[in-house]
Amino acid sequence: MLFLLNKYLHTDLNISIYIPYRSILSLLTSFFTSLYIVPHFISYSNNLKIHQTIRQNGPKTHFTKNRIPTMGGLLIIFSIIFSTILYCDLRNTNIWYVINVLIAYGSIGFIDDYLKIRYNNSQGLKILHKYIYLSIIALGTVYVIYVNNPNFFTSTFIIPFFHPITLKTPYLYILLSYFVIIGTSNAVNLTDGLDGLAIMPIIFLTSSFALISILSSNISNLHYLNIIYLQNAAELTVLCSAMIGSGFGFLWFNAYPAKIFMGDVGSLSLGGALGTITILLHQELLLIIMGGIFVIEALSVILQIISFQLLKKKIFKMAPIHHHYEIKGMLEPTIIIRFWIVSLMLVLIGLISIRIC
Repeated sequence: MLFLLNKYLHTDLNISIYIPYRSILSLLTSFFTSLYIVPHFISYSNNLKIHQTIRQNGPKTHFTKNRIPTMGGLLIIFSIIFSTILYCDLRNTNIWYVINVLIAYGSIGFIDDYLKIRYNNSQGLKILHKYIYLSIIALGTVYVIYVNNPNFFTSTFIIPFFHPITLKTPYLYILLSYFVIIGTSNAVNLTDGLDGLAIMPIIFLTSSFALISILSSNISNLHYLNIIYLQNAAELTVLCSAMIGSGFGFLWFNAYPAKIFMGDVGSLSLGGALGTITILLHQELLLIIMGGIFVIEALSVILQIISFQLLKKKIFKMAPIHHHYEIKGMLEPTIIIRFWIVSLMLVLIGLISIRIC
């Protein structure tokens, strides 16, 4: 909004034009917006008893968390959208792709959280129904991107640590993009099981993609970085900054011991938005490296299910894997911090890969 006002009113507010300035303003605005609204939401939720529903077969230490407010993801979404509207160039279609997924996946998460609270159980939406709804949105987003830019899925495909290749079959890329969006949202959802565990890796990842966004918009970087030139990518930096600021603002209250949880409305929406940003930057495989924590958490659940179904044995004491360490006696803050450290290391390894070997 400020970008468009400056452009059409021909003012001298250069701070509202340059992406670095707008990115900083976007981050600060979303951060302080979260700091302001989260305490009010916590108080409101406590009055209405909108509390976290604990799974009965979960770790016993979690039973004390049944009085902590949930659905804090609503505040994350609000602060992101608020900053995006203020500082992004809203004519950029990439912004709308991400925002639409953020809202749509957040809506599914909201319904899931509501059903858990309404019926006082941890089931929520049926898994099949949730997967169908998420798939429709993911496929719809990928289709809209394809319609608006048919060459998008026949362009360069980035392979970390190797030179980019050109894909001539768009259908493979379309299928991959679908799995990136839906896979990332579900992986983040599975990871969000301890206080602040999911939000910090999201901040790390979003920060790295903000950097890649601005690097991808400069054609001179093609000569020495493993990226491709994307004319409209730089604006994603401002949106990523809004996600970072909102994440930090939420973490202020979500850090151990948490005063609020993001719920499915937060984890599904942030995961979906992150996946969408990834495909817009053509960095799908890089996400697997930098988002390794989410990959490990999702794989632990998949392996646990396969092992139990085929061999009637459990690989882990409980899945996702962070619960495995809890049951083994590791303290929750220790698990969280160590997962954060691993996440940061994986992000740094991923950033190294954008330099052509």
